[in-house]
Amino acid sequence: MNHLHRELAPISDAGWDVIDDEAKSRLPTYLAARKLVDFEGPHGWTHSATNLGRVSEIAGPSEGVSALQRKVLPLVELRAEFKVSRVELEDVDRGTSNPDLEELDEAILQIALGENVTVFHGHAAAGFRGITESTSHEPIAVGDIAKAPDAVARGVDALRQAGIDGPYALAICPDMYTTIVESTEYGGELVLDHLRKILGGPLVWTPGLEGGVVLSLRGGDFKIESGQDLSIGYADHDADVVRLYLEESFNFRVLEPDAAVALRLGD
Repeated sequence: MNHLHRELAPISDAGWDVIDDEAKSRLPTYLAARKLVDFEGPHGWTHSATNLGRVSEIAGPSEGVSALQRKVLPLVELRAEFKVSRVELEDVDRGTSNPDLEELDEAILQIALGENVTVFHGHAAAGFRGITESTSHEPIAVGDIAKAPDAVARGVDALRQAGIDGPYALAICPDMYTTIVESTEYGGELVLDHLRKILGGPLVWTPGLEGGVVLSLRGGDFKIESGQDLSIGYADHDADVVRLYLEESFNFRVLEPDAAVALRLGD
């Protein structure tokens, strides 16, 4: 038995397969940050902190004895709960291929948003600074979407001027992404295609992000360190529903503040 307690749930192997397959099929769409930053691990549920390789001076325990305390960055545990109807689970055992897993789908979106927000905007309560908080560059305003290529080109140029090599990518909020996909420039070229040429890398639809971020994909600049990767566990049940949850543990660090430029919507 492990801490997820899956074996205690009144769910058959077929039921677990359907639930796990649903999560695996949907999570990659929403976990945008993982497509753009380094991902290390998973190191397991018992992994609790990252050694930062630094110390702080503290008072010694006795006269004539000095002390230094090692600095670490603890992991945070994120959890999103959901329910599954026992009637739906029984229908899975009867052979249905389309059970109602609406609450699972909502929990997937919620926990993915939590991870994306942490990477791009930070999680102050956990002590994590996000990319937009840490960048050493001033944000670039994007007013008219038709001029987005100009803003992205300025972002790429700022990275190159700082000695940050490519290829580069653009993480972009859903509203801005939709507008870009639907837009053409004077002359008929799609804005999306023009942006890809400038970046030499992808545009990534990123729920939870405000505005956009131009960043390098060279590696070594931003890191998620995973303890337990996203997993589904069992909480409890009654005659009508089984209560489950999605859970992960991780921390996030910006190792090179020069490697990203934020794009701000508006003038």
